[in-house]
Amino acid sequence: MIIYNVTCNIPEEIETEWIHWMKHVHIPEVIATEKFTSFKILKLLTVVEDNEGVNYAIQYYCNTIEDFNEYVDLYAPALKAKTYARYGDKVLAFRTLLEEV
Repeated sequence: MIIYNVTCNIPEEIETEWIHWMKHVHIPEVIATEKFTSFKILKLLTVVEDNEGVNYAIQYYCNTIEDFNEYVDLYAPALKAKTYARYGDKVLAFRTLLEEV
């Protein structure tokens, strides 16, 4: 199992709208690529010193690294661009790739 983890820092003033957009627009578009089998949205509860806003981790699960690579090659650029067009630099994202062992 491959896990694509996207950790986002969100300003508190757009948190509610961002969560709604993620649940009803962005994540359904990612899942519609059929490269991921499921996802989770997690809110980070750990307080990070000098960190402004709130942090979320969205984890997308796929069966193979090939599925992930196809997502990156075929779909990720347009989806990232759409997110950036909506939020610009307000939402900061840090992406990691994990493998379940």
